[in-house]
Amino acid sequence: MVKKVVFAGGGIMIVGLLCFGHEAFSYMRTSAGCLKDSVRNSVPVEFQIERARSMIKDLKPEVRRNMHIIAKEEAELERLGQRIVAAEERSKSDREKLTRLKDDVSTGKSVFMYAGRSYSIEQVKADMSNRFKRFKTSEATLESLRKIHRARENSLNAARQKLEGMLAAKRQLLVEVENLEAQRQMVAAAQTTSNYHFDDSKLGRVKELISDLQIRLDTEKKLVEAEDYFHDEIPLEDGTPDDILEQVTSYLEKDLPKTEALADSK
Repeated sequence: MVKKVVFAGGGIMIVGLLCFGHEAFSYMRTSAGCLKDSVRNSVPVEFQIERARSMIKDLKPEVRRNMHIIAKEEAELERLGQRIVAAEERSKSDREKLTRLKDDVSTGKSVFMYAGRSYSIEQVKADMSNRFKRFKTSEATLESLRKIHRARENSLNAARQKLEGMLAAKRQLLVEVENLEAQRQMVAAAQTTSNYHFDDSKLGRVKELISDLQIRLDTEKKLVEAEDYFHDEIPLEDGTPDDILEQVTSYLEKDLPKTEALADSK
């Protein structure tokens, strides 16, 4: 079966090359693009909206992962800050001790007493030299720690901004999806109330029934009204009576008050 499909595909490609030449691949790409658009447009809007909601929900693990990275970096940065504080305290203490030895050597004495023991000037200078080397190394290390702290702090701020941007984008996407859903419902409502319906729809049949009933009622109404104009007797009198004026006057004045009738007679 697979061989048949491969041979069939190869045959179609050969025919295309023979018919269209070097433009065959362009036709194939265009046809594939049109087919892809047709399939995409055939998917219901409701399904696509739910798919968008699902994709937004799928962002939650990534957001949680970034939050975890940020929390871990904050903890490590806090520990680095503690190391810097401790190093600064040691550096301050070493500076004070080195300053004391320098001041003592500057006095020109040959013997010095520290913690109940005496030391020669050579011993003090040697100790001061060793302390000075360690102090410079500690100062360089402290400066490196400060640079690392600043760099990681900048990186952490960038990660926070990225996370905030991701959360803001997620909220905006949710709003846009809800707007799309509202528009879809409005379109569906407009389609429901539109006059353009298929004749075989239930709504069309109901409208047709109501229209038929209205026509029947109008017809029966006209038949009832026609009975007042058409009689089964032959009319024997014709024309206008000679006393039509007296008849109209008498009919109109019979319900009027006597004062009005007298006023009219005057």
